[in-house]
Amino acid sequence: MVQYASPTLDLSFAALSDATRRGIIDQLGRGDASITGLADRFQMTLTGMKKHVQVLERAGLVITQKVGRVRICRLGKRGLKAEAEWIEAHRRLFDARFDALDEIISDMKREASDE
Repeated sequence: MVQYASPTLDLSFAALSDATRRGIIDQLGRGDASITGLADRFQMTLTGMKKHVQVLERAGLVITQKVGRVRICRLGKRGLKAEAEWIEAHRRLFDARFDALDEIISDMKREASDE
């Protein structure tokens, strides 16, 4: 069996599969935030937020830095280029298949109207 393994994509898509983590990415897109600030914003315990941030860190989507007693979160430098390219390639594949299906349906309609 052929397997398509991409640890980077696997970690990213797993991290982004959770609505809270996507919300964290959105929030950090507006500016850096402390874990405490994020926990307050999402009405979550500090422990729960730390776990979400750790998942995003492992995926390289978020970077944290300890400043005094506060841990500051910011978007990672890696971005989502590889993920966007993967999605775009599969979007084109789906578009091509739907175009082919549209052509088959058009042919069937023409044949039905000719009869």
